[in-house]
Amino acid sequence: MSGTIIVGTQFGDEGKGKFVDFLTEESDIVVRFQGGNNAGHTIVIDDETYKFHLIPSGILYEDKTVIIGSGVVIDAKVLCEEIEDLEKRGHKIDNLRIAGNAHAIMPWHIAIDSYEENLREDKIGTTGRGIGPAYMSKTGRSDTIRMYDFLTDKSLSDKIRSILDNNKDYFNRIGFNGSADEIIEEYIKAAEKIRPLIFDSSNFINHELDKGRKVLFEGAQGTFLDIDHGTYPFVTSSNTVASAACAGSGVGPGRITDVLGIMKAYTTRVGEGPFPTELDDDTGKRLRDKGHEYGTTTGRPRRCGWLDLIMLNHSKNLNSLTELIITKIDVLSGFDTLKICTGYMINGKETEDFPGDPYALKDITPIYKEFKGWDEDITAAKEYDSLPDNAKEYIRFISSYLNLPIKIVSVGPKRDQTIVL
Repeated sequence: MSGTIIVGTQFGDEGKGKFVDFLTEESDIVVRFQGGNNAGHTIVIDDETYKFHLIPSGILYEDKTVIIGSGVVIDAKVLCEEIEDLEKRGHKIDNLRIAGNAHAIMPWHIAIDSYEENLREDKIGTTGRGIGPAYMSKTGRSDTIRMYDFLTDKSLSDKIRSILDNNKDYFNRIGFNGSADEIIEEYIKAAEKIRPLIFDSSNFINHELDKGRKVLFEGAQGTFLDIDHGTYPFVTSSNTVASAACAGSGVGPGRITDVLGIMKAYTTRVGEGPFPTELDDDTGKRLRDKGHEYGTTTGRPRRCGWLDLIMLNHSKNLNSLTELIITKIDVLSGFDTLKICTGYMINGKETEDFPGDPYALKDITPIYKEFKGWDEDITAAKEYDSLPDNAKEYIRFISSYLNLPIKIVSVGPKRDQTIVL
């Protein structure tokens, strides 16, 4: 039995997709456990780029079972588009499964998302894809549709008509005037595509673990976008930390053997919210341009800044990390001086703790340790010893400060641009 969780340790966009794909080779099952199509995972194989928003990144291994878990909220239309794109590119999806108790994102959720964001004076930076309202419906326990409801035309049609009727006054007020017949026709078509994939995921995963199978649990977004432990309210609508893998997949915590934290060699963030080490200058722009820092899902430019080890240490504790994977260290080539945040100054007091108080986050002055940079292009490096000495010192400091071993260093987006330590 082996249960390994992969989580993002920062604000998302750390490169989880590449390493779910990479580690799937030694796994039997991959489970996506939370989020929705607000996430975006990019994989580059033989110069071909794949971008997934709902389908787990291990889908390209046709001998592995990949599961969209119960903690995910699913836009069936987007899922069908991803499936059809893979099929057009010559890939089969016979290995894809969907948890029957996962909840659906419906057109009214998207309308609600847009309406509420437009009302806010202080925007939270929602992707507008209906994720938050779908989770609100789920926790509200009424007027919801789950994947099990997609198993028959009647159950899906009855649910859609009931929800539209129960909420017609509210939907009219927010400008959502969807026709029941049109929505039913559209979603029955989607249901016909995904119906054979819907099953009881929890029983399956636990039975496979009992047989000694290796399961990889794939998270979306990052630790500091967690609904409880992130920079609230500038967060996503689900729990993104490692413990959510159990609830969002239907397994107990005793099934987990390892938690791998994916971290970028610097820090980025999409959308609004606190960002202690943000560089609103030419250095930040240079990081963005060199790192091609634009959102996979939204295309929005990412805010960029120096690496923040105060955040990462907090992430280590929140997730019980056992190992780290460092990505995009190749982007730092060419910088004369690099900085790593090793402390915060808040209201005249120095601390090494990430504050839970959102008001304190507004008054942080980072304390930096400087490192010498390197000029070498490291994108072709195959072994750790072939990296420049200054790059190795940068990596060693991260490992020493966090007291965590580094499992992998990524020097580019492709599968073979990966150094296993």
